[in-house]
Amino acid sequence: MVNLYSTQIESLSVHRVGNKSRNENLFLSNTPYQLDDELNALLKEYFFKPFREKEENYYQFIHDSNLEFHPLFQIISDIFENPSNTHEFSKKIGNLLYDQSQHPHIKSGELYITYLENCTLDNQKVSAVGIFKSELKHDFLQFSESSENLELLLQQGVSLNKLDKGCIIFNVEKEEGFKLLTVDSNKYDTKYWLEHFLGVAPFADSNFHTKKYIKFCQDFAKDVILPAEDKKEEVMFMNRAVNHFAKNDNFEESAFLNEVIENPELIPEFKHYKVEKAPKYQIEDLTEFPIANTAVSAARKKIKNVINLDTNVQIKMDFINPESAEKFVEKGWDEEKQMYYYLVYFNKEQKD
Repeated sequence: MVNLYSTQIESLSVHRVGNKSRNENLFLSNTPYQLDDELNALLKEYFFKPFREKEENYYQFIHDSNLEFHPLFQIISDIFENPSNTHEFSKKIGNLLYDQSQHPHIKSGELYITYLENCTLDNQKVSAVGIFKSELKHDFLQFSESSENLELLLQQGVSLNKLDKGCIIFNVEKEEGFKLLTVDSNKYDTKYWLEHFLGVAPFADSNFHTKKYIKFCQDFAKDVILPAEDKKEEVMFMNRAVNHFAKNDNFEESAFLNEVIENPELIPEFKHYKVEKAPKYQIEDLTEFPIANTAVSAARKKIKNVINLDTNVQIKMDFINPESAEKFVEKGWDEEKQMYYYLVYFNKEQKD
């Protein structure tokens, strides 16, 4: 988990990167920008806000042969070894981004390179490098007061309410390609930012494995349990699955199957589905891993625990007390009406 509340911007370099295919220029500033307290506070909110609002999906630099051939990885490594020279290294990052800005859809914009201290990652203080880019310009009004009238001046500039692209590389896990977070508000050129410039892939840590395995279970429930059983069993399977993750520190697949899949005939189906679908979720050989509680909590919020009926009735299952659904909800078939029904037992209605 990352906390940027106490993070300090130790240096800031600002450059402008044009679109190379349109013969737009690359402008590299000669010296770092000198921040005052007011601008420092505004830029911290501008740079860091998207990372507070976005789910933490970590990435790492990758290369087909060796990371020593990854240009951005090498530049970031140099910055961490010599942070006082961040500005000179930032020019190399500007050149690298400019070389990747050749598709007609890529917008020119301002590039901000920061060296950061006091980032809290997994309860440890670490340094980091921030790479941010503003692209979209917005209209705003300036006012000029004359002796008789107030003049309106229409201008364009960068809104501090929304960062277009950003990346924070933390000085940890260097041998694995560092650990980083990235955001991209403009989805039309994702490959340009993630693949061509950053050259990253998801970081395969406990958070990644937990999220991928839970997502795999969701699709298994939808594709296999729902057709074989019914909606109630689909919901209850995911209920048991998430509860298993929530109460254990480590995942072990055989224990998971024995506890979560109540119908033994579905265990071979589960294993077959995993073999067939594993590459999609990157869990081919994954049978044991530490469980990330943050990933479990995030998944619990997203998983639907409601049975929607075509008669405009909803039945909400309780993920905290799943035994209630097992004991007090029954499904049946009414021959006279030729309709399914759910029978719900209770002692009294609860007051709001």
